[in-house]
Amino acid sequence: MAVEIAKESFDVNQTIVKDSKEYDNNPQWKRLQPWTKQITVRGVIASAIIGSLYSIITMKLNLTIGLVPNLNVSAALLAFVFVRVWTKILQKVGFVTKPFTRQENTMIQTCAVACYSIAVGGGFGSYLLGMSRKIYELSGVNTEANSSYSVKEPALGWMTAFLFVVCFVGLFVLIPLRKVMIVDLQLTFPSGMATAVMINGFHNQGDEMAKKQVRGFMKYFSFSFFWALFKWFFSGKQMCGFSQFPTFGLKAWKQTFYFDFDSTFVGAGMICSHLVNLSLLLGAVLSYGLMWPLLDLLKGNCLDENDMKSLYGYKVFLSVALILGDGLYNFVKIIATTIINIYKVKKAKKGLEHNDEKPTIDKNQDEIFLRENIPLWVGVIGYIILATLSAIVVPQMFPQLKWYFVIVAYILAPSLAFCNAYGAGLTDINMAFNYGKIALFILAAISPKHDALIAGLAGCGLITSVVSVGCTLMQDFKTAHLTYTSPRAMFVSQVIGTTIGCIMAPLSFFLFYNAFDVGNPKGEFKSPYALIYRNMAILGVEGVSALPEHCLQMCYGFFGFAIGVNIVKDFVGGRIGKLMPIPMVMAVPFLVGGFFTIDMCLGSLIVFIWGKMNKKKAELMLPAIASGLICGEGLWAIPSSFLGLVKINPPICMKFVPS
Repeated sequence: MAVEIAKESFDVNQTIVKDSKEYDNNPQWKRLQPWTKQITVRGVIASAIIGSLYSIITMKLNLTIGLVPNLNVSAALLAFVFVRVWTKILQKVGFVTKPFTRQENTMIQTCAVACYSIAVGGGFGSYLLGMSRKIYELSGVNTEANSSYSVKEPALGWMTAFLFVVCFVGLFVLIPLRKVMIVDLQLTFPSGMATAVMINGFHNQGDEMAKKQVRGFMKYFSFSFFWALFKWFFSGKQMCGFSQFPTFGLKAWKQTFYFDFDSTFVGAGMICSHLVNLSLLLGAVLSYGLMWPLLDLLKGNCLDENDMKSLYGYKVFLSVALILGDGLYNFVKIIATTIINIYKVKKAKKGLEHNDEKPTIDKNQDEIFLRENIPLWVGVIGYIILATLSAIVVPQMFPQLKWYFVIVAYILAPSLAFCNAYGAGLTDINMAFNYGKIALFILAAISPKHDALIAGLAGCGLITSVVSVGCTLMQDFKTAHLTYTSPRAMFVSQVIGTTIGCIMAPLSFFLFYNAFDVGNPKGEFKSPYALIYRNMAILGVEGVSALPEHCLQMCYGFFGFAIGVNIVKDFVGGRIGKLMPIPMVMAVPFLVGGFFTIDMCLGSLIVFIWGKMNKKKAELMLPAIASGLICGEGLWAIPSSFLGLVKINPPICMKFVPS
């Protein structure tokens, strides 16, 4: 599962107002290119390259820590860098290039985000991988509900086909509500808004500012790539290299507290908020710093780290308790917030029904956004046809998931997608995985025991994909609204990006799956959420009998803690509320360890210090530098995977042992 966090580093509203005023004073805004001209060949090529690169990066994050920051702003930056470099090269060799507009920039960003979103939400690190034999064995072969029949090994063919039949349904589910959510309800969609601010800024601030960002990106991209290459030479065997450097001593290293010199995690820490990074650190200290050593001590050092009825079971189910507590609270909160806000909007409209005046900024944006309408019948017919196709094909792939369950899921999906998109528009929290978890528990509980696990995991993926893709499209519509981009161009870009993503995401997965030991709890690619999701399904079938000794009482405590923290955050507020950790984020280190939290907190420290020293420069350069750090080491995954596939091993093993 991926936790997507948006970070707004500048005053969004002021920038949008400033940019919109510039358009208001320029009559050319009314003569924008038609939507067919906003989609260009170079834009599609740039989108495919950026989306493919980000698919690999997010897949690595999915399979290592399961935490993926929001990369929308980063994708917009990379699109700008790519096309600017492209046009400069062509101009130097004598070719005339068409101007690079904010609309084309928005189209590339949308297409690239749609592509990498499949890698994030496609379940490769959670529900799809949770069906594999390795995760089945890790969940305990003696567990009654965990039968050997509930196994489906990863394969390129069925994974690609599954994505094609479920992801495109989400593109049509919310089309009829586009005007309602963006224009009528005026939802903010903070990630979409922040991306629009970034794109508008690129095309307003002048070449000198753009050149600084491009240079910053290229400098740190190169450093990150060659640093990853240098580290590779010292990682000859497992548990070797800089990634196992005992920064704070061997005792701390044994408890996974060390800096592993991974620039991807440092860059991700620079994008994530301070609260996310500190929540990760708190989870690491609580689990590997206190709880697991104490449990081991109380049990007389006889806990088995690989047994689901022993220490491993505590790690998994306490993570589940935190995730479910936080998810349930936010699910109820989003539903309640949605109902309350719809009521307030209706009430406000009644009070203003005689006043039709809207600010010029909104009128201009709305006119362009509504000028090229997407017909209602496109959404309705598209959804019915694709949902019917999915209801036929998915039960063929997963016979355990009955066809009537699929039909019921697609009847309920539009309302779930609306609630999720509305909640994301208010809070920037994409709850798609929480809706998927509900489907997982329900299907696991009502299906026959021998079918329950696969039915639950497949049903979870079906709901998650539809709801997640619908929310991503609505975020991008918000970006289009604020950058004066045609919604038709955005929709076509989303279709192109989703198509590329359905091909690239499985290829990215097998790049790692074939080259590395994915799912090994002691390896680099632990894929923690695959085990968590399978055990959620087991819990749905067996109930509390699946838990280790006294684990139920501890789960109650962590479930209550997650709800209590959220209550304090929402109802106490103030400085105390702001300091409350995020329980779902705290759960990640319970299985993975504390090493990556050190990296991400270092990224947070860099942001904090730079912001104190030179806030204006930090706001300008941090997205570029963070993107460079993430993309450089992320790109190294391609040659390193190839070297692993051809059995070329690093020549040196750097390892530290006690004297």
